[in-house]
Amino acid sequence: MSKIAILSKEISELIAAGEVIERPASVIKEVVENAIDAEAKHITVEIKHGGTTYMRVADDGCGIAAEDVPTAFLRHATSKIHEKHDLEAIYTLGFRGEALASIAAVSKVTLLTKRREDSYGTHYELVGGESDGEPEQSGCPDGTTLVIRDLFFNVPVRQRFMKKDVTEANAVSQIVQKIALSHPEVSFQMIRDNRMEFCTDGSGDLYAVIYALFGKEFAHDLIPVQYDDGFLRVSGYIGKPLYSKSNRTFQHFFINGRYIRSRVCSVALESAYQNLIMTGRFPTCVLMLEMLPVDLDVNVHPAKAEVRFTNEKNVADSLFFAVKNALLENGLIYEFQFRQNVQDWTKQPTQSTSVVQPSLPHLKEPSDAFASHQAEPEEEAPPPPPVIYPTQYHYDIGETMAELMKPEERPAAVVNPCALEEQGTAMPVSDKIEAILPLSPPEMETEAMVQSPKAMPEKQSILPEIRVIGEAFQNYILAEIPSAQQLLILDKHAAHERVIFERLKNGTAKQYRQLLMQKAETLLPMDEFSLMQEQEEQLVELGFSFDFSNPPFLQTTAVPTFLQALNIDEVVVEIAHNLALGKINPQTAYMDDLLHSMACKAAIKAHDKNDLAELQELVQIVYANDQIRHCPHGRPVMFVMKRQELEKQFKRV
Repeated sequence: MSKIAILSKEISELIAAGEVIERPASVIKEVVENAIDAEAKHITVEIKHGGTTYMRVADDGCGIAAEDVPTAFLRHATSKIHEKHDLEAIYTLGFRGEALASIAAVSKVTLLTKRREDSYGTHYELVGGESDGEPEQSGCPDGTTLVIRDLFFNVPVRQRFMKKDVTEANAVSQIVQKIALSHPEVSFQMIRDNRMEFCTDGSGDLYAVIYALFGKEFAHDLIPVQYDDGFLRVSGYIGKPLYSKSNRTFQHFFINGRYIRSRVCSVALESAYQNLIMTGRFPTCVLMLEMLPVDLDVNVHPAKAEVRFTNEKNVADSLFFAVKNALLENGLIYEFQFRQNVQDWTKQPTQSTSVVQPSLPHLKEPSDAFASHQAEPEEEAPPPPPVIYPTQYHYDIGETMAELMKPEERPAAVVNPCALEEQGTAMPVSDKIEAILPLSPPEMETEAMVQSPKAMPEKQSILPEIRVIGEAFQNYILAEIPSAQQLLILDKHAAHERVIFERLKNGTAKQYRQLLMQKAETLLPMDEFSLMQEQEEQLVELGFSFDFSNPPFLQTTAVPTFLQALNIDEVVVEIAHNLALGKINPQTAYMDDLLHSMACKAAIKAHDKNDLAELQELVQIVYANDQIRHCPHGRPVMFVMKRQELEKQFKRV
C-alpha cells in the first residue's frame, strides 16, 4: 500500500467541485440563487451550446465590495451564516460558501460587480480556480455579472459524460423556470443561443409567471389553493383532474422559496386526487409551502434539492387538506368546449370561443376561508383567516378514507337532493327506481366534507330546478337548468357508479342493507375466512352481514339493495381476496379496487332502458353532491353547456 499523503489543493478542489457542479444547469442554479439572495429584481440568464462553452448571469443586486471579491472565490466563504445556530434559521437559498469556488475550479470565470454606492465596479478573472492578478477597477452597471466559459476544460473525464447541447440547454431552461416560479417578484430573462426563450415580468403574480412559462392552456386549467393551519401555509395552484399528466414532471413544490423534490409532498398531493384521476395519470401543481426553518433541514443534499422534515405526518396532513378543500371549493364541473377546427358545413367564426369555468348555483354558501377566490376585490384585502380543522381528521399516508373519517365523526351533512318535499321526506318513486337507484337518506354524509363544522353555513340554499329532457345514444343524460340557462350532459353509468362507490366508501351503504330470504353460502380458505371475520365491522359499514358459525363456509345474510342483482358468491370471494392482498402488502389501493369493482358491476349500464323518473333521480343526486364529479376511475361524470355557447353555434347571438 502506498504511503498516506494529503492531496494537493488543485486535486481537492476538483473533487469538491464534482459534488456541487454536475452540469451547466448546476452552475446556473447556484449563480441565480446567489443573485436572488443579493436582492436582485432583474436577472438575465444567457447560454450558448447548452452552456458548455458560454454562460452569463447578470443581476441588479447589491453587488460585491472590491476587497471581498477574491475572498468570495475561496471555499466556505459566505455572508449568509456566521455561527452554528444560524443553520437552524436558514432563509437564504445559499449558505455553504461552495458554489463560486466549485465553479471557478472547473471553468474560466470572469466577474464584473459594482455596488450602488461605489463610483467604479470591479473586474476579476480566474482560470481553473487560479487568478493571475488582483481585481481591477472597471466600468459596469450596478449588480453582478458572472461569465463562465469552457466548463470542465480541465476535467476531461467529466466532459465525456456531458450530453448533447440541446439536452443540456433544456436542463438549464427547466431549472431557470423552477426558480422563476419560486420567486414571481423577480423578473427573469432566459436567452438561449441568441434567442429569447422566455421572460417573466416580476410583478409578484404567480399566475402570470405560470402563464408566461407554460402557456394559456395550462394556466386556464388551474385551481387556486390557499390554506394555513398554523404549522404549514400552502398557496399556489393545482390542476383540474381532467387535465392530469402521464408523469410527475409538472408537480412543482417550493418550501420557503426553494424548489424541492419531496416524496412526502407528492404522495399527499396524489392522495387528495384519489378517485378523481385515472390510474397511471398524475396531478399537476405549483405549490408554495411556508414553514419555520427549525422544522426542516435543507442541508441533506449537495444540490439542496431535497429536504428533511421534522414531522412528515403534519406536512402530509396539511398539504392533503389544502388540496382537498381547493378541489371541493371548485366544484369540478367542466364546461363543454366547442373545438373551432372541427369540420362543419356552417362558416367557422373568425374569433375563437372564450371558455370560462361555469358558475353553477351552489348548495351552500362558500366558507370564509375561500372567500378570496369567489371575486377579485377592488382594494387590497387583508389575508383570509386561517382555516382550522379538527385534529381527529389527520390524514395518514396509506390510510383509507373510510378510516380517516368515521361516520359518527363526520361534520354537518349536505342537503339531500331528494328531500325536497315538505318536512324533508324523500320523493316517492316506483319500486323499480328504488331497486336500481336507492334514494339517499335524508341526512346523507360525505366523507370528503373535511371542513370544520363551525365553518359550515347555518342555512342551506334550495337545489335549483333541474329537468331531464331525455337521453342521447342510450348512455348520456340530457338535462336543463332553466334558472341558470345551462344544459347538463351526464354519463349515466359513470354517474351511478360514483354514487354507489361513495355510499360504499363513506359508510352509508349499510342504510340500504337488505336481508336475504335465501342465504348465500360460500366456501373460503381458512385464512380468508378468518380475515372476513376480523373485518366484520368494516363489512357491516359496506352494507353486508355474515354468519360465521360454520367455518370454512361463510353465509351471507344481508347485502346492500343495489348489489342484489349481482352474483353474491363472486362478490364475497372478491372481498376476501382483496382483504388477503391487503394483509400481505397493506395498500389503500386494494380496498379501493374492490369498491370500484363492486360499484361498476352494480351500476346501470349504457343501453339499459331507464325511464325519465329514474334519470331525474340520478341527476338530482349527482348535481347535489360535489364529490360526484368523476367516476371511481377518474373519468368525468358531467359537463355543462351554457345556452349562450349553444346559440353561438347556430349564429343566433
